Amino acid sequence: MTTYVGLLRGINVGGKNKINMSELRDALSNEGFQHVKTYIQSGNVLFQSEESEVLLRKKMEEIIRKQFELKVPIVLRTAVEWKNLIENCPFHDQQISKAQKTAIGESLYVAMVAEPLLADDVKKLLTYSSETEECEIRGREIYLLFHESIRNSKLAAFITRSNEYATVRNWKTINKMNSLLPNV
Repeated sequence: MTTYVGLLRGINVGGKNKINMSELRDALSNEGFQHVKTYIQSGNVLFQSEESEVLLRKKMEEIIRKQFELKVPIVLRTAVEWKNLIENCPFHDQQISKAQKTAIGESLYVAMVAEPLLADDVKKLLTYSSETEECEIRGREIYLLFHESIRNSKLAAFITRSNEYATVRNWKTINKMNSLLPNV
């Protein structure tokens, strides 16, 4: 049995795409997902399954479409991938502390995509990287360090605009989700 982190894109934001987390837990449990837990209202789900990532993603999207009448892209990571995501952060504590001093809100985020970016998308993405908006790509993760704010970031906007299967979480949420995972 594999433990997964499921990330729903764009739910419960600005009163749109509303999904009640207890209803989501019930819907997934009723369809065979095991040990389903959620964290906060932004669409972070932990569960166990023996099925493949591709099949699970399609299954979850279909459950949400039927149950909540919403089209919600989902990104999945195994517990091992999630722990590696944290260990592989390319930004050092000094860089993060420096950014946090000038940032409005959180400074460190990770955009997760379902499939690795194409070479052309990587080139375009890197054109948005600057002294105030840094990015490092590691496989299916795009680490983002903001010295100002994510809210008006061209970098973050490009990622989510150019990839339907991209979703962003701040470092605090990533670490909280990690603390909820079993030791692997």
